[in-house]
Amino acid sequence: QVQLVESGGGLVQAGDSLRLSCAASGRTFSTYAMGWFRQAPGKEREFVASISGSGIDTSYTDSVKGRFTISRDNAQNTVYLQMNSLKPEDTDVYYCRQYRPGGGNTYWGQGTQVTVSS
Repeated sequence: QVQLVESGGGLVQAGDSLRLSCAASGRTFSTYAMGWFRQAPGKEREFVASISGSGIDTSYTDSVKGRFTISRDNAQNTVYLQMNSLKPEDTDVYYCRQYRPGGGNTYWGQGTQVTVSS
């Protein structure tokens, strides 16, 4: 069973930066794509960014392009989300997801709260 543990959330002011981390258990980390999602109370979980197993291919939702960067360190079984120029509308619980694009098992972390004050 894969376990994902997010960290790095917190309370910051608009314009500040945060780096989220998601550490994964298991020995097949590099064979999985990784994604970051976020969810506000009462709303659906939404896609933020993803990265391929090799780290070569990345994708972002439009609202974070140019501000957020996803990266991974396969030697450390960790994926990161560098968030710059944070806005109050980025306030959410952020979750990491491990999955294979072709289907199969998918795993979620427990989430980390990001709060951006204006």
